[in-house]
Amino acid sequence: MRQPALFGPAAWSVAELTRYIRQRLEGDELLQDVWVSGEISNFKRATSGHLYFTLKDSAAALQCVIWRSTAQRIRLELQNGLAVDAHGAITLYERDGSYQLIVSSLRLAGEGQLYLEFMRLKAELEAEGLFDPSRKRPIPERPRRIGIVTSATGAALQDMLNTLANRYRLAEVVVAPAAVQGVEAPPQITAALGALQRLSPLPDVILVARGGGSLEDLWAFNDERVVRAVANCAVPVISGVGHETDFTLTDFAADLRAPTPTGAAVAAVPPQSDMQYELAGLWQRAEIALLTRMQGERAALDEAAQRMSWASPLRRVQMERQALDRLVERRERAAQQTLALRRVHVQGLEKRLAGVNPLAVLQRGYAWVSDAHGHLVRSVGQVQAGERVEVRVADGTFGAQVSTPPRPAQGSPKETE
Repeated sequence: MRQPALFGPAAWSVAELTRYIRQRLEGDELLQDVWVSGEISNFKRATSGHLYFTLKDSAAALQCVIWRSTAQRIRLELQNGLAVDAHGAITLYERDGSYQLIVSSLRLAGEGQLYLEFMRLKAELEAEGLFDPSRKRPIPERPRRIGIVTSATGAALQDMLNTLANRYRLAEVVVAPAAVQGVEAPPQITAALGALQRLSPLPDVILVARGGGSLEDLWAFNDERVVRAVANCAVPVISGVGHETDFTLTDFAADLRAPTPTGAAVAAVPPQSDMQYELAGLWQRAEIALLTRMQGERAALDEAAQRMSWASPLRRVQMERQALDRLVERRERAAQQTLALRRVHVQGLEKRLAGVNPLAVLQRGYAWVSDAHGHLVRSVGQVQAGERVEVRVADGTFGAQVSTPPRPAQGSPKETE
């Protein structure tokens, strides 16, 4: 009989073995990036926010957990019986010794095929250049007419209309309704785009939008007909399909991609505050321009008035009157100068006359003798002895009689004293 060895291999503790298995599972690259299809059962939401459920099929079951941070990003309404594809990493929950799937994303079962088709069509259209950035056109800053392609009954339309009304009331909004889900959606969307492009005048920008949903719900915006219609649109297109994490081929073909329908409306128009600021700036510049214009016109008017005043009859009369005043002034000065010269001349004449004035001679002691006939006696030969003569002196006249016969004086004749 075989005896057991006294010293066999050391036994592992349960914790050690469980940790080893977990490390081996987490070290397998395949198990750390795996998609698993199944049906949800035993779904529950913990107070911590984590989600727990079992993913099962007809032959097996797999425990799954979604941490709260991931659960906040999942838009599916999880419930028992829902068929899903779960993506995540396999690990081991050491306390229970059971392996589980840590879920990082979820999609409805069947969306995997749609995703493959999405990638195939994206690569094909991208190779044609439909998504080339050089094709993108700028969105007009001040649109006068905005076209919208979306469901007439969806909440997205009302959100966009409210946003446009609150931000920018100057644009006309034209809605081209179309189905945004189902087999009838692609032809209706392309027809709506065509109808907007037949308007006169054309819209300045077109918004193509719908609310969020699954990949299948949004598939109309991955339809090749819709993508080509957006890429070949005559005016810039803003795509606002789904939520921020959703991407469609229409987003790549559009001139601008917005995260939501409301975001598309925001991107299409400037905010009201910017308009008010710009309007205030325009008003200020208009005031400055008006004041400058008024000052220029006032200066021109003053200049014209000055020219008019110089050319007016009154101004001419004033100028002629001023010239006349100056002429009169010059004449007066000339007359005064002439008068002064004549006065000097007269004074000279007066002095000369005074020098030969007989009366002035009489003042010096001389006398003026005249005969009876009043003739001035200049010579002794003009009188006879006994003849009466009249003698005038400085202060009067008196009569005299020649007493002796006159006789000529020796030398120069002298006047009778």
